[in-house]
Amino acid sequence: MSDKIEETVGIKHEVATFGAVDYAVCGLLLLVSTVIGLYHACRGGRQRTAREFLLADRTMTCLPIALSLTATFQSAIAILGAPAEVFRFGTEFWFLGCSYFLGLLIPAHVFLPVFYRLGLTSTYQYLELRFNKTVRILGTATFIFQMMVYMGVVLYAPALVINTVTGIDVWLSVLGLGLVCIVYTTLGGIKAVIWTDVFQTVVMVAGQVAVIAVSAGQEGGIVAVWRTAASNDKIAGIDLNPDPTERHTFWTLCVGGTFVMVALFGTNQAQVQRYLSSRSERQARFACYMVLPCQQLMMVIGCLLGLVMHVRYRECSPLRMHLVSSHDQLVLYFVMDVLQDLPGLPGLFVACLFSGSLSTISSAFNSLAAVTMEDFIRPSCTHLTEERAAFFSKLLALGYGLLCLGLAYLASQMGSIMEAALSIFGIVGGPLLGLFCLGMFFPCATPQGAIVGLFVGLAMAFWLGIGRLLIMPVRTPASALVSLPKACQDASSTPIAGPLLTSPSLLFSSNLAEHFIAPDVVFSTTASIEHRSTNMLATEHAGKIGLEWFYSLSYMWYAAHGAATVVLVGLFVSFIMGEQKGILLNIVHQGLLIIVIV
Repeated sequence: MSDKIEETVGIKHEVATFGAVDYAVCGLLLLVSTVIGLYHACRGGRQRTAREFLLADRTMTCLPIALSLTATFQSAIAILGAPAEVFRFGTEFWFLGCSYFLGLLIPAHVFLPVFYRLGLTSTYQYLELRFNKTVRILGTATFIFQMMVYMGVVLYAPALVINTVTGIDVWLSVLGLGLVCIVYTTLGGIKAVIWTDVFQTVVMVAGQVAVIAVSAGQEGGIVAVWRTAASNDKIAGIDLNPDPTERHTFWTLCVGGTFVMVALFGTNQAQVQRYLSSRSERQARFACYMVLPCQQLMMVIGCLLGLVMHVRYRECSPLRMHLVSSHDQLVLYFVMDVLQDLPGLPGLFVACLFSGSLSTISSAFNSLAAVTMEDFIRPSCTHLTEERAAFFSKLLALGYGLLCLGLAYLASQMGSIMEAALSIFGIVGGPLLGLFCLGMFFPCATPQGAIVGLFVGLAMAFWLGIGRLLIMPVRTPASALVSLPKACQDASSTPIAGPLLTSPSLLFSSNLAEHFIAPDVVFSTTASIEHRSTNMLATEHAGKIGLEWFYSLSYMWYAAHGAATVVLVGLFVSFIMGEQKGILLNIVHQGLLIIVIV
């Protein structure tokens, strides 16, 4: 650890670097993850069939599946983003937890029964059963595009933040995570992915709870932290403002968030594939139920961490003092500050971030292998044996893993374009949800309507997301608008040696907090939010008409907007084209409508 210390307004600033114990903790995480993969590669059927490799022979129980679903959702971007969000804007984001109720109950009782009873491996097989092969191929291609763009970013961005704050080499993190993930995903299949997710969930919780326990103790305890945050207006009440352009209100978080959660847990292959690996539909439904308290716990942990950060830095924010260059770095800077005298705990938190990245990209590798095998290779190779299918699935997982490393390199060269890449993950999910809703809820929907609806939905979603990025003005950061206290000004003028100044600066200025649920580019004036000035917000939105108002739509409505567009356009085209003869009778007979399932 570095011995350089600055005292500012009672806060000790020390640029801490990783020690041997911290590296050992991170290495232990990677070693255990690899061993889990090797263990599942050598036991049972040894991943000799595609069914075992992709669905664990449908033998998994609800608890590991629930923890795996939680880990996949809780990426490193989420771990860095949620506390930074609360640090900046207060606990208003906490209301997103309300969306988890319907966002998990709807998949459990609507989508899951359809997919499970049809015995699917790829969710997009449903689209061919309900519509035709063209719709299936389009749906699969859209998902592959979505995940490929996101994989490189979710691997590279946290590694860059870790490098900037701790000094750990970016490509050491990227290669270490990528290669370990490739090994256990390729050799152990979905069963290894699920059980490593269980282990990584424990690490994620332990890392964050350790930071909260130590830091809250330094500030007088959780009760004292809460009181101080409340006195600084960081404990938010319910904002019932119906304006859809408001970034976060009760409606955007609860209603808009529900569409995000349903798109993620109801139709995303990476999540649905875990349900399908359950030993029974009942176990799969229970797994969905169990995700609810797990997600609420993660939300509480993230919010508490953000509140403790606010209390510690309420007078002198590291960002305003130029100790960090973006909000993305705040959480790790806080961890290194708080845990600098406790060897091993900084390593535990970075292991927590590594766990978030591993759980997300391993799910991506396996789900991409599944849809490529089931939607492209099997239909073309009808005589493919299970053993050969398993072999090709492993090659696909390996190939997507190596591709992910290449995409991480591309992400490092993209600069601010990374903001657009992050937005794609949220933009694509809504239209895919709309495509499945069109098939399950509307008997009159035709293949032509589904195809046109998907294209129009994607076009509208990209128009909204990219239009916002290119046209909406970038506002002056709050750190440049708010004057610093005298003590902070003195400290910020003092050079501080260490990785913050010697490591490469971040190549992008976006904040992960604004991307980690339904990624979006949000140019908010931090000062106006922090001061909770209704008049300032009203003035900010006043006069917005036409496209400017359209581009101001809160990112939490993106999924709902995309889904609604696909459904409405799909129904209109289906009505114009006319119902195909016998289509209603056929889909009812096959059980492809929700009215039959429930």
